[in-house]
Amino acid sequence: MTKSQKVWFITGCSTGFGRELVKVVTESGHIAVGTVRKAAQIAELEAISPANVFGVVLDVTNTAQVEAGVAKAIEKYGRVDVLVNNAGYGTLGSIEEVSDEEVRRQFDVNVFGAVDMIRKVLPQMRKQKSGHILNITSIAGLNGFPGVGIYNGSKFALEGIGEALAAEVKHLGIKVTNIEPGPFRTDWAGRSAMVTTSKISDYAESAQKNVESIGSVSGAQMGSPYKGAKAMLAVTELEKPPVHLPLGDPAYNRARIKFNDFLKEIDEFENIGLPTDYTEEELKELS
Repeated sequence: MTKSQKVWFITGCSTGFGRELVKVVTESGHIAVGTVRKAAQIAELEAISPANVFGVVLDVTNTAQVEAGVAKAIEKYGRVDVLVNNAGYGTLGSIEEVSDEEVRRQFDVNVFGAVDMIRKVLPQMRKQKSGHILNITSIAGLNGFPGVGIYNGSKFALEGIGEALAAEVKHLGIKVTNIEPGPFRTDWAGRSAMVTTSKISDYAESAQKNVESIGSVSGAQMGSPYKGAKAMLAVTELEKPPVHLPLGDPAYNRARIKFNDFLKEIDEFENIGLPTDYTEEELKELS
């Protein structure tokens, strides 16, 4: 291992962004510690670059595996320079229809698993006084859509955690970026998705319609996972990286629509929400 090499710890490397990141990171001469769910998947992962890939069996909802996986990486390489919280999946269905069990599972993987990874890696990054954490959220972490409300909730949560974390660790030399992909050609909308089996007819024109639309474009999305991985590598090479990085034209379009509409709404209804502070006279009376 050379001084110029960075050690990347990437969760969810069986397919999709995780697998492409392993390729991009090692093509650039860095080390990739990639996590998979089954031991049988390690050989295939390490074959991408035998000298620079280290496979680890890790389920982000298993705290013991998270702790052991991070410890193995530090023992082997002595540091972790980039953590990529990529492991996750999408729950599809109306908020009313998704079961309590599935809601908790969605947050266990997409939120609590990512937080556990962050907590286990931060002591080493604080020791190094350096590091970069990439949280793979989604444009769905900025914009709510019918039929993906529970998924939205998990990604909105990770967005907020990432923003706060960026402010907490900036003075320690640690950087945080929330990566917000739009539709990319991964398994997210295909075999990796969890689609509720319940169908309430009242949601046919909202949640169900959007879920069907998402499924219809699975495998034909315009986003390239490889190019997305290249963008993630590029952002870690910046001296002052952004806290937010949308990926792909649809994500930028949706982000602009969301925040333009948000500002318009704030201005339109400020006559209701703005005058809720105590007046100077009221504050004098209270004191």
